[in-house]
Amino acid sequence: MSQIIYPTTNFKQTETLTIARGDGAYVYDSEGKQYLEGLAGLWCTSLGYNNRELIEATTEQMGKLSYSHMFGGKTHQVGIDLAEKLSAMVPVENAKIFFGNSGSDANDTHIKMLRYYFNAIGKPQKYKIISRERSYHGVTVASAALTGLPPNHTHFDLPFDALGVLRTDAPHYYRSGLSNETETEFVDRIVNNLEQLILREGADTIAAFIVEPITGASGVIVPPEGYYQKVQAVLNKYDILFWADEVITAFGRTGNDFGCTTVGIPKPDMMTLAKQLSSAYMPISASVIRGDMYQAMIEPSNKVGVFGHGYTYSGHPVACAVSLKTLEIYQRDNMFAHAAKTGAYMQKRLAEFKNHPLVGEVRGKGMIAAIELVANKQSGLAFTNGLVGNFAMQACQNNGLICRAVAGSSLAFCPPLIVTEAQIDEMIEKIAISLTQTLDFVSREGLMVK
Repeated sequence: MSQIIYPTTNFKQTETLTIARGDGAYVYDSEGKQYLEGLAGLWCTSLGYNNRELIEATTEQMGKLSYSHMFGGKTHQVGIDLAEKLSAMVPVENAKIFFGNSGSDANDTHIKMLRYYFNAIGKPQKYKIISRERSYHGVTVASAALTGLPPNHTHFDLPFDALGVLRTDAPHYYRSGLSNETETEFVDRIVNNLEQLILREGADTIAAFIVEPITGASGVIVPPEGYYQKVQAVLNKYDILFWADEVITAFGRTGNDFGCTTVGIPKPDMMTLAKQLSSAYMPISASVIRGDMYQAMIEPSNKVGVFGHGYTYSGHPVACAVSLKTLEIYQRDNMFAHAAKTGAYMQKRLAEFKNHPLVGEVRGKGMIAAIELVANKQSGLAFTNGLVGNFAMQACQNNGLICRAVAGSSLAFCPPLIVTEAQIDEMIEKIAISLTQTLDFVSREGLMVK
């Protein structure tokens, strides 16, 4: 055992796989075994491994300017260029960009900017944030409080009340719909629950509603049609900002430029970007806000003498250069259109598992999907713990496919955007073998419920 404290790991199950190198859509362990990278690292290596253009962009920028901070009026051109590029791409009006290092710190930054903004416009009581059950927004103290997953809360004593975090329904019809309730009725019910929460708390105390357009770590939840349009109407009615956490869904993952485009969120007030912004070749994130929100903060920062927030590596020039090259490749090579085409093929192939005796639901959009394994196919009864999901994930790994068990017993798939249909076929073949092995395990252990 090494001296590392590992992230998001069972401390009794460390160092089970050592990844030594990667190339294209594949990674190789220390023994030389090849794996199809079915989760794009952690939903992030969109252009795969060993991309020479990104490596050259890194090397070139290191030779020019390996580091410079952005404190106290200092800047650099590559950071300015990336901010201009992002501002032109995102659906946020006159977007202003704050750079960080991860999705977690970007969401943490947003919480602070929300408070700064509402203080600036004379509404200090408007600080609460509505998040959803089964959401994932990061693991800093503040962003973990936004997250709606128990393992990210247990033992950490997070200050939910102090941060003003409120919780509303996850839009997962399969898991949360009532018997004989249509999808439309389900949407109306949970949107009404959202409105009732706002009325109980007081709209004048609520700053924003944060969503992942399509979730990742919580099980790749794709909301029913009409959900976001009805949510937007409620938020508009009560003057609450729409905050889109696009850490996973941005830059082609759902078959469009942004997840907002895919699910019909036309004009978010705030966006969080990371992961595929640099294809994970360098750590970088972006907190995006409307231009008028930034304008409101200028004079208050002048009175204080400084906007007292920032990271040593905010706008790191090498990360900015890699991100610029990544965005260039996306546009030059029509990667979003490629992801839409290959993603449709992936969704079609994954749908073949709907009749498998272990599979309750197959869901996804574009190049992100999940297969939910259940103890009873007819009722959709979930397995009581993560044992089956972990077994299936390990079976996939043994068969040369990396995926991730999320939300108990759902297998998540999120391959690099560069994958081919032949590689999707390879992925499907490995999943099929793994599900057969998982069914054998479940049958032996008597885990199915009649």
